[in-house]
Amino acid sequence: MSSENNQFLGMCAVIIAAVLWGTTGVSAAFAPEVSPIAIGAMAMGVGGLLQTAIAAKTIRLYRFNLYTQWKYLLCGGISIAIYPLVFYASMRLAGVTIGTVVSIGSAPLLSAVIEAIMEKARFSTKWIIGASLGIIGIILLSVAGQGHHTNTAQHSNVILGVCLGLLAGLTYALYSWVARYLMLQRIPSKAAMGSIFGIGGLLLMPVLFATGSAFLNSWTNASVGIYMALVPMFIGYLCFGYGLARIAASTAITITLLEPIVAALLAVIIIKENLSLLGWFGVTLVFACLVCVITPTRKKKQ
Repeated sequence: MSSENNQFLGMCAVIIAAVLWGTTGVSAAFAPEVSPIAIGAMAMGVGGLLQTAIAAKTIRLYRFNLYTQWKYLLCGGISIAIYPLVFYASMRLAGVTIGTVVSIGSAPLLSAVIEAIMEKARFSTKWIIGASLGIIGIILLSVAGQGHHTNTAQHSNVILGVCLGLLAGLTYALYSWVARYLMLQRIPSKAAMGSIFGIGGLLLMPVLFATGSAFLNSWTNASVGIYMALVPMFIGYLCFGYGLARIAASTAITITLLEPIVAALLAVIIIKENLSLLGWFGVTLVFACLVCVITPTRKKKQ
């Protein structure tokens, strides 16, 4: 298979992952009594352990390769454990729209910074323009999503939520880069993703045991938890891992800017939330971002 076909399939896989991830906000709305921390621990924790389970044979085959990269594995696992906690806490404090767009929107720039530091990578003008359009788009989505909230009493909570969203973006970018790095060390995608998600899943289990009792209160809560773990996280991250094996981490993360668009559209259709003209303009800019980054030119400094 040619390099171009490999990259195309990788991009398609990441798009599928972003669409699945975009369903998490609406899904969580059907279980309002379950805390966002519990939802994050359930989704990423159980989903991560499932990835480890199906990758167990491959992990055993490459255990010595993985052991030599234990520092990267630990870094990726800790990032995965932190990400859902700060991501869902950000949405609780700053609101779903702001929490989502700050977390997802900051990740491409933070990923580019990580690649610039670790790989001495630089990006084409086309990539920079595309990423900039995406960032502007998600800022507009954020402003539009909060347009009807006039109460400023929770201003400090919003600031804290934004900071947690930036931390979520950093941990998202970091574990994505670690996974990509492991794959470049000739470790298969299944073994790399299964290992770091297994570490993250194990770290999240105490959090789930401490906060997840509400999942047992009703079949609705339980079904939301099962869906979050199996579909957006388990299947979604299988697709994401497939894509990371074929395209750069920064490109993959930029493509996942599709996630807040999917989340906004589902909120309009299913929850009947309103999206203003400014919000739809933000959606258009993010789509323009995807067009720009879908075939990025990436170079290394000589």
